[in-house]
Amino acid sequence: MVPERYHGRVNDEPSPWVRRWAESIRPGGAVLDVAAGNGRHARWLARLGFEVDAVDRDASALHGIGGVAALEADIEAEAWPYAGRRFDAVVVTNYLHRPLLPTLVDSLEPGGLLVYETFARGNERFGKPSNPAFLLEPGELLEAVRGRLRILAYEDLVQGEPRPAAIQRIAARAP
Repeated sequence: MVPERYHGRVNDEPSPWVRRWAESIRPGGAVLDVAAGNGRHARWLARLGFEVDAVDRDASALHGIGGVAALEADIEAEAWPYAGRRFDAVVVTNYLHRPLLPTLVDSLEPGGLLVYETFARGNERFGKPSNPAFLLEPGELLEAVRGRLRILAYEDLVQGEPRPAAIQRIAARAP
């Protein structure tokens, strides 16, 4: 996966949404970074002392990051590589594969935290992604966890920085 680029530069900073919710993860807990890309969240979470697993279709950028167990897997075409494992947190940013949403919820330990942020319908007016297959419908993240997780925070908005984008984000805790 190509590192995210904003205004021509690689974005290595953790998402402010992930930063906001990291303190709500069990200290030293197991965290899964899904579609981890260049590892910006995996690297940062490992530095905070979490046990981090990171999965991506191309894990070349993840190998060699201290404190991160990198796994290369096509989670859209292959079986879920973490079947039977539970995590204190699952972090997903800028990625959407709808069939995976229930699996991510099921991958949380009791009390575990889902921190999810990705593009929403309306983003097509700002650029990519513009394909509806990669854009959340209004309220879609809420519906994905309704009745299964306790919603701590949810936003559906247009952000201006680091670049204009329509996004949805949720932080939700397993009972």
